[in-house]
Amino acid sequence: MDIQRYHQTFKNWHSAAVTYGGLIFLSGVVADDKLLPLKQQAEQVFAKIDRTLAERGSSKARLLSVTIYLADLGKKEEMNEVWKAWVDHENLPARTCVGAVLTPNTQIEVTVCAAGTPPAA
Repeated sequence: MDIQRYHQTFKNWHSAAVTYGGLIFLSGVVADDKLLPLKQQAEQVFAKIDRTLAERGSSKARLLSVTIYLADLGKKEEMNEVWKAWVDHENLPARTCVGAVLTPNTQIEVTVCAAGTPPAA
C-alpha cells in the first residue's frame, strides 16, 4: 500500500492530510481567522475538515477518531455546541477533548482519523 501525502505546508514540515490503507489522517486543523472567538473558529475548523475529507472521498460520517485541543478548556461547552451541530449523530467517532497550549490566538486545533475509500485490490 502506498502512503499519499497532500497539501504539504509550512515550508514542507508537515502534510495537511495523509492516506494509507483506506485511512485518512488530518493534521492539526486550525481556523484561518484566528481573531475570531472560539465558536467561529470551531465552525471554520469543522468546515475545513468537511472539505478535506471530501477531497479524499470521505465525510464526517466516516470519522473514526477526533482529538480536539482547546486553548481554554473552560470553553469546552461552547465548543460542544458547535460540535453537536456539526457531527453526524448516526456515526459518532471516538473523541477526546483536552486543554493545550496553542499558537497565539488559536482557540482550537483538531486532528482526525477517518475511513476513506479502500485501496483497489
